[in-house]
Amino acid sequence: MTSSETAAPLDASPLISAASTAPSLDDQRIVVVGGGMTGHRFAARLQAQDPQGAWRLTVIGEEPQQPYDRVHLSNWFTRKDASMLALDTAVWDDPRIELVTGDKVKAIDRDAQTVTTAAGVVHPYDRLVLATGSWAWAPRAEGKDLPGSFSYRTVEDVENLAAWVADRSQALARPLRGVVVGGGVLGLEAAAALKNMEVDTTVVEFADRLMSVQLDQGGGEMLRLLIEDLGIHVRTGVGASRFTAAEDGAMGTAHLSDDSEVPADVVVFSTGIRPRDRVAREAGLAIGERGGVIVGETCQTSDPSIWAIGECASYEGVCAGLIAPGNDMADVVVDALLGGDRTHHRADDGTKLKGVGVEAAAFGDVNAVSAGALEVSFVDPVHRNYRKLVMSDDAKILLGGVFVGDIELYSALRPLIGRELGADPSAVIAPEGAGDAMAGAELPDDAVVCSCNNVAAGTIREAVTEHDCHTVGAIKECTKAGTVCGSCVPTLTKLLNKELEKSGIAVSKALCEHFAMPRAELFKLVEEGGQETFTEVVTAHGRGRGCAVCRPVVASILSTLGAITGRRHNPVGRQLGALQDTNDFVMANIQKDGTYSVIPAIPAGEITPDKLMVIAEVAKDYGLYVKLNGAQRIGMFGARLEQLPEIWKRLVDAGFQSGHAYGKSLRMVKACLGTNWCRFGVQDSTTLAVAFEKRYRGLRSPHKIKISVSGCARECAEAQGKDVGIIATNKGWNLYVGGNGGMTPAHGKLLAEDLDEVTLQRCIDRFLMLYIREADKVQRTARWVEEYPGGIEELRRVIVDDTLGIGEQLEKAMQRHVDSYVDEWAEAVYNPERAAKFVSFVNAPDQSDPQLAYVIERGQPRPAQPGETDTFPTMQAASQHAMAHPGTADADLEN
Repeated sequence: MTSSETAAPLDASPLISAASTAPSLDDQRIVVVGGGMTGHRFAARLQAQDPQGAWRLTVIGEEPQQPYDRVHLSNWFTRKDASMLALDTAVWDDPRIELVTGDKVKAIDRDAQTVTTAAGVVHPYDRLVLATGSWAWAPRAEGKDLPGSFSYRTVEDVENLAAWVADRSQALARPLRGVVVGGGVLGLEAAAALKNMEVDTTVVEFADRLMSVQLDQGGGEMLRLLIEDLGIHVRTGVGASRFTAAEDGAMGTAHLSDDSEVPADVVVFSTGIRPRDRVAREAGLAIGERGGVIVGETCQTSDPSIWAIGECASYEGVCAGLIAPGNDMADVVVDALLGGDRTHHRADDGTKLKGVGVEAAAFGDVNAVSAGALEVSFVDPVHRNYRKLVMSDDAKILLGGVFVGDIELYSALRPLIGRELGADPSAVIAPEGAGDAMAGAELPDDAVVCSCNNVAAGTIREAVTEHDCHTVGAIKECTKAGTVCGSCVPTLTKLLNKELEKSGIAVSKALCEHFAMPRAELFKLVEEGGQETFTEVVTAHGRGRGCAVCRPVVASILSTLGAITGRRHNPVGRQLGALQDTNDFVMANIQKDGTYSVIPAIPAGEITPDKLMVIAEVAKDYGLYVKLNGAQRIGMFGARLEQLPEIWKRLVDAGFQSGHAYGKSLRMVKACLGTNWCRFGVQDSTTLAVAFEKRYRGLRSPHKIKISVSGCARECAEAQGKDVGIIATNKGWNLYVGGNGGMTPAHGKLLAEDLDEVTLQRCIDRFLMLYIREADKVQRTARWVEEYPGGIEELRRVIVDDTLGIGEQLEKAMQRHVDSYVDEWAEAVYNPERAAKFVSFVNAPDQSDPQLAYVIERGQPRPAQPGETDTFPTMQAASQHAMAHPGTADADLEN
């Protein structure tokens, strides 16, 4: 199932009004039942996302080995060394994590919250994760348990198989004959392993073709020819009904359902898997009709303290037999335990035959069962090539593909499933056009290239251009793409070559010399890793001590994540002061003479006379220069550092917030009069603007954000020139994004039309949070929208249609920001420790800078230019002189 099939479009349902409370794992005992790849993934992800957590994790594995790469089990035959399959062992060095091997969990006591192993050891738990995997199923057939019969599932299986072949061939003094029951992916791998051990091998498949689940009829037939070319016999459409022994009692003959016989000194069963759910079933957990522990999108079972992941979990009635869904489930549960809101969704990950010596791969709707589906095929029996694309009825959208013999196109096309192919499908698969038709095509950045580790094309490109990964090996190490099944390696190679061609010389887009990745990637790494200080961030993801570029960026990231993750709240200016530039630390814009501006927030430009008088009195008492700016705000300039808390206190007590006119955050929400006063207004723009300014205040972002709301199409608020522009219609609101003025003006692009206010808010939440997560440092929304893969059309699909299924996640992140907002100026006023930092000279707190000088211009003070005379030492002195000589201002205006 693709993400677009599961995503719900926007509706007018009420927004969540309160952030969820993140559970704590402190002193929690977590037990994972199962020591396979999924159990390892869970442990590694928990360690990475909560490196300082006080939890304790026990992973209990039945096999004697540490967790290993079961996907590449056939590689064991190259060196016959299980250690070559071992997964990253560093995770087990963590003192919080205990790995138990060679012991099986026999029972779960849900009331006592304990598990008991076969060795009689009782492990208590607060949270239990079942990762018991699956077992190799074999059909009921007489004689199937004779000596010489094997499964092909574990290291022990292949070790025993190899030992049997060696011993039996020596005992019989002749080459062995073998039968593999099952012509799926693992069955063909087993057949290749037997063939490489010089066993005369026959594959018996009950279906009418090999890889019947993954391939169509034409692909299965072409694969049969290729397998037979290897010297492996193939029998399809028949089953193994019984087995009889040789004279010495070992396996001797396989009897097939068509009454034929095949000599069989060794038999390997690869007829499918079943979820290992016995211990869960006996514990009373809900089990699916076809087996497996029933879980929902959070992977929680019918017991709220127990989760199930991987092949033992039944999600929407299906137990997936691939590593990618298991990895995603592990990630979802770790996220849930740490207070996140990720959910599990199944996607078509495709299948690739490996370790056999022939190539076959498929993805999507291989049998063209979708309504109106079109099939475009190319068959070359001489060169043993078969290619088929399944397209939508207009031949534009790629629905599936089958490739046998030559699978070069598989890794390039699989990420495009559900998207426009961008080329004539006939030209893509035809031999004379296969190389050229897709030559200019670019995978969208969000197209998943490595489904096993959920690595997108954009991440691969970043690895090349921003991490100096100039080899496939370097990309694997950096992104983990291609490190599981390896089917994406051809696409990794193409992406690498194309990026190197583009740049000529690899141009790094690193944040700075201390971080070899852009802001967006660092944001994701810190979000996933859970670091909370600059030291932790640079230790985990960078090097050195930081600089004036990266330290403010990290401060902004930490502040944003503090508000949207629920881990903690850390507003800029509190613990992060040492990282920030002057504006962020002081929470005001520094001016050319070293003084600061104070610009109170005035949502929608709406202000009462009483509040106007407070601003006037503050400006008069401190002698500040006053100017109205284009954002419907009143700016006061010339405040000295030590005066800021005093000024803020008077404003805060009058109901003002000082406003974020200094930072990379929301600057303002501008509005026209709307229906309140204007005879042309069709919607209440002022009320909406006030609500949005209060909602998004304090929102840290890669660059400043400006929003505007116009009450009608006459556009008095200039909404189409703002990062977020809202224009009223008779039916609702039109939403524009990516506009800005400045040095490179940009016109906003229409994202959605005629929205009700609830849906409008949800769209803005999603847009702003996606921008915050993905934009580069100091990148305006205009540039980000322009450069978004697929343009505004794709952004519309992501934001409005929620094709990626991330809409709810983005909305919840924004709601957590809203719920955790703190007035930083009020905190600075009423927190003595914070207020004490606002001094110009530490050793002389009451002294001002003696080098400051001001002159009067049009009745107000401004900084004196070099050579100007008649100066005043303070703003207040200049202002008092101007008020005492009002005629000077009139003369200035006349001149």
